[in-house]
Amino acid sequence: MISVILHGACGHMGRVVSEIASADPDVKIVAGVDAFGEACQDFPVYRTLCECTEAADVIVDFSTASAVDALIAYGTERSIPMVICTTGLSDGQVNAIREASGQVAILRSGNMSLGINLLMKLIRDAAKVLTPNGFDPEIIEEHHRRKLDAPSGTALMLAESIAEGAGENYTYTYGRHERMESRNPKEIGISSVRGGTIVGVHDVLFAGQDEVIELKHTAYSRAIFAKGAFAAAKFLAGRGPGLYDMSDVIG
Repeated sequence: MISVILHGACGHMGRVVSEIASADPDVKIVAGVDAFGEACQDFPVYRTLCECTEAADVIVDFSTASAVDALIAYGTERSIPMVICTTGLSDGQVNAIREASGQVAILRSGNMSLGINLLMKLIRDAAKVLTPNGFDPEIIEEHHRRKLDAPSGTALMLAESIAEGAGENYTYTYGRHERMESRNPKEIGISSVRGGTIVGVHDVLFAGQDEVIELKHTAYSRAIFAKGAFAAAKFLAGRGPGLYDMSDVIG
């Protein structure tokens, strides 16, 4: 059985993660950390990581970007592998994760869904064929009203997959309301929608002459992210230092 510290235990995803864990005989959450709550779960929850003394095989993080610096320091100091699912990280934080992975195993992904990670592969293959033939890539992402970062980390991952498949450098365009110019063939448009209780929709368009190809993923429940996080935790437990992503998990 894998023992887990849940970072961000009292948030919306933290509650989903703990529910999924309760049904998984191979996982046990031994403690949680959340700056905004205590006694929100049936396991010990601390307000700061430094208060947490429970031994664990892996830390699963569904917190906020402002809490990730302390997480990296804690996991590195104690040599506990980390599954980092929080999005909206700064370039400095991404670099810190990369540096820390030289000392401890870290898996970072903007989306833990198996379907999204398969979509990334499909998009790379599509971009390889379509972009040299004049197809323009666009991404539309939709999330609930509480989501803080825009565009989503998943949308940026999808954009990176397009660029990787095309073998080209692209600029990202987040809005055209102040632009009076034709579309640059080396840009990827990324549009964000925020409202209601939308769990997550990512729609990738390749718009060509007289035809459009659309690849779309819709999440109906946050449970898919929790299940993916535990698959990643099982993969990461006991591994040596290194930086991993979900492609390593799904093979």
